[in-house]
Amino acid sequence: MAKIIVAEDDGALCRLICTALTANGHQAIACRDGAQALAALEEGGADLLLTDIMMPVMDGFALAERVFEGDKTLPILFLTALDEKPAKLRGFSVGADDYVTKPFDTDLLLMRVAALLRRANIERSRSLTAGNLTMNRDEHTAYADGQELPLTVREFDLLYKLLSFPRRTFTRAQLMDEFWDYDSSATSRTVDVYMSKLREKTAACTGFEIVTVHGLGYKAVLK
Repeated sequence: MAKIIVAEDDGALCRLICTALTANGHQAIACRDGAQALAALEEGGADLLLTDIMMPVMDGFALAERVFEGDKTLPILFLTALDEKPAKLRGFSVGADDYVTKPFDTDLLLMRVAALLRRANIERSRSLTAGNLTMNRDEHTAYADGQELPLTVREFDLLYKLLSFPRRTFTRAQLMDEFWDYDSSATSRTVDVYMSKLREKTAACTGFEIVTVHGLGYKAVLK
């Protein structure tokens, strides 16, 4: 059972979501705005944050930003009627893991929730498997069919990040901020070069594909 904070100012929709989550064995905490959700997280924590974007007092962007500052591992799923690219870019930049666009099918929402919880478990476990690839984060090793891949530390970290959150798009700016910090020589082209190297070095891996999301960045898609 996962503890899920639901921040949604539409009372009927919030009840619908909470009922569906509860029926699937989760504990759902209903909040009517971002400020209530932040208080609930600070008081008792959660395994996942499911939040609307357009809310009074504190909107979803501001909530995600505050949460991401304190806990970069908490999965965040946005519910939104804003399907435009700028809104998605902003959401990813403040820590969103995925989007569900309103109106949505409840079964689809539950599938997205389950996927995010699985990703969070991978992140906590410190190891992952994707097809014939096995990665150990503590040892910084990656094996495909028993053969160790010659990955640099940065290549390993990039690949582990992508595979920990399959189908999540990471913008070039996000990747640069996390893996290059303040290295002034790094540019968006630097990220492209590293992704090209990763594709070459993981050519023998059968369980995933590194996909370019044009205009955004990169994601790993499991096969």
